[in-house]
Amino acid sequence: MTRITIAKGDGIGPEIMDATLSVLEAAGAKLAYDEIEIGEKVYLAGNSAGISPEAWDTIRSNKIFLKAPITTPQGGGYKSLNVSTRKFLGLYANIRPCFSLHPYVATKHPQMDLVIIRENEEDLYAGIEHQQTDEVVQCLKLISRPGCEKIIRYAFEYAKMYGRKKVTCFTKDNIMKQTDGLFREVFNEIAAQYPEIENDHWIIDIGAAKLANAPQDFELIVTLNLYGDIISDIAAEIAGSVGLAGSANIGEECAMFEAIHGSAPMIAGQGIANPSGLLLGAVQMLTHIGQTSVAEKIQNAWLKTIEDGVHTFDIYKEGVSTRRVNTQEFTTAVIANLGHLPHKFPAVSYRENARIELPKYARKAPKIKTLQGVDLFVHWSGTDANVLAEALKVLPSETFDMILITNRGIKVYPDGFPETFCTDHWRCRFIAKKDSTASKKGIIDLLSFAENAGIDVVKTENLYAFDGKAAYSLGQGQ
Repeated sequence: MTRITIAKGDGIGPEIMDATLSVLEAAGAKLAYDEIEIGEKVYLAGNSAGISPEAWDTIRSNKIFLKAPITTPQGGGYKSLNVSTRKFLGLYANIRPCFSLHPYVATKHPQMDLVIIRENEEDLYAGIEHQQTDEVVQCLKLISRPGCEKIIRYAFEYAKMYGRKKVTCFTKDNIMKQTDGLFREVFNEIAAQYPEIENDHWIIDIGAAKLANAPQDFELIVTLNLYGDIISDIAAEIAGSVGLAGSANIGEECAMFEAIHGSAPMIAGQGIANPSGLLLGAVQMLTHIGQTSVAEKIQNAWLKTIEDGVHTFDIYKEGVSTRRVNTQEFTTAVIANLGHLPHKFPAVSYRENARIELPKYARKAPKIKTLQGVDLFVHWSGTDANVLAEALKVLPSETFDMILITNRGIKVYPDGFPETFCTDHWRCRFIAKKDSTASKKGIIDLLSFAENAGIDVVKTENLYAFDGKAAYSLGQGQ
């Protein structure tokens, strides 16, 4: 018996959770439940986290969390509990299988069968944002080597376990050479350790276009957080419906399982919601906790129900479907098919131990880190970068020379174009003079000089080299 935590969530959440629990019980899943309250009611009761400390304790004690969709209230600065849960519990791997159910669910891609494995803790989803000037806000994109290594190794181990012959990496490393560049660098390192598995790389924009047009060309995609969020919804939709997709969130200690769709408040309480996404999330949960025979029984019964044409309103189609059913009727049909195999879909079979466990991350020996300069980000309402450059060049720094100004990343000094539109947010790059050594004291002095000159520095970024290699981007056009 495995004790798990459940949350019925908001909107259609209670309806699809009740349906899912009914199927689990009928299939003989050996589970005990602790239910917690999370989501909109908790937010609106004054808890800005959307979850109580006691609920966290329950999740952490049981380690396994089956969660229905929740609603995050708009406005008020509420943070996404989905994101918080993944990060607090170290759920670094998000696994989203996307497969065609042709011809029973409408799709232009009948051969589609792929898995998207998304990094789940980092990237822009760190949610670190600031307004720095009247016109400019920023969001920090944080990518770490441990984060890259864990998710990419998980992807290759998943491919080994489930017989996937190719792993594809999606990044935008032609533009974001430091962040996405690190992800691709680690991908290449780890791919070399799995010579039996084919690997390739696509730039995210053309890769997403290829995915939408020819998903049958992909078997397993591993990518960063934001890209993975977007392309997994695209993949689920072109497979037939976002409402059919389940999701697993795996960490070293805990795991969370859910549908990928939202709480759909517009149809809540009508009894028509499709429980398939959460049910398939529960199937992933069962494989994770070692109840693979029950997982097989449920997924095969679900496939049999789909091919019988027993469909909820979201996938019902005249001439293909045989019966339009509500949530309860669909659930009853799945339960009736337990123990039966699909005839036209391949029957699902899982190996007995389907849990992937990776070795703990081993921190590498530190590189030699040297300070080379600093970027000062300046709030200035002028429009001519040459005027700003003259004010900066006369700062009495004995350590640094000002060599570059960019605006929204594009070089505007020296030799900027008058056609370039500029905001009030300027990156001003200072590099150590030829016979000087950059130091943090020199940066402090530089900031003091800027303050005395009335220059509004809103942020600084130190410029480092690691093992002699510059670890910062050039200005566009530099």
